[in-house]
Amino acid sequence: MTFSIAGRCARTGMLGCVVTTSSMAVGSRCAWAEADVGAVLTQHRTNPRLGPRILARLRDGTSPQAAIEELERSEPNLGWRQLAVVGADGTGAVFNGGRITSILKAKVGRDCAAAGNILRNTDVVDAMVASFEGGEDQPLAERLMRAIEAGDAAGGEPKQLKSAALLVVHRDSFPFVDLRVDLSAQPLVELRFLWELYQPAAETYVVRAVDPDKAPGAA
Repeated sequence: MTFSIAGRCARTGMLGCVVTTSSMAVGSRCAWAEADVGAVLTQHRTNPRLGPRILARLRDGTSPQAAIEELERSEPNLGWRQLAVVGADGTGAVFNGGRITSILKAKVGRDCAAAGNILRNTDVVDAMVASFEGGEDQPLAERLMRAIEAGDAAGGEPKQLKSAALLVVHRDSFPFVDLRVDLSAQPLVELRFLWELYQPAAETYVVRAVDPDKAPGAA
């Protein structure tokens, strides 16, 4: 019941992912990212432990594909899972578990990896990748938003979407963007609204954290 995309900006090195689904609180379960390491999406009968495990392997220098192959050997329930991973160099890898029976697809693109299950059609994943690849002039968070919106426009999933999340990391140990809609009749509309409100202040929040003497404002 989920579609998502992870990506990297070749200009800035930012990494991130965006995800939406027809159950609540998808951001707390499916999206993971670490600056200079990678971005991971784990979905379908979701095991949230897999995100940190894959990031740990990427941190050690393992490629996205090799990290997934290690899980195939060590994780007995991986057949229920769907994964999309992008490393700090833009290399991507995906995995579709053999026990997933719905309409699904996962695809690696340039600096991105997208996945979806229980979809209306596989065009959803193709549309996300095409949108992301065509948006290199945009900030990473905006590219991710446009990609997930393109997936929704291409058909999305049969059930009503309820939650969505946008996560982007840059140079620091804390996220550059971490926005979530946990229960809504229009989560992508609300996530777009939150992102457009947050975007002008995103850099200011970073300055407040790392160099507060130079930060404008009082909050």
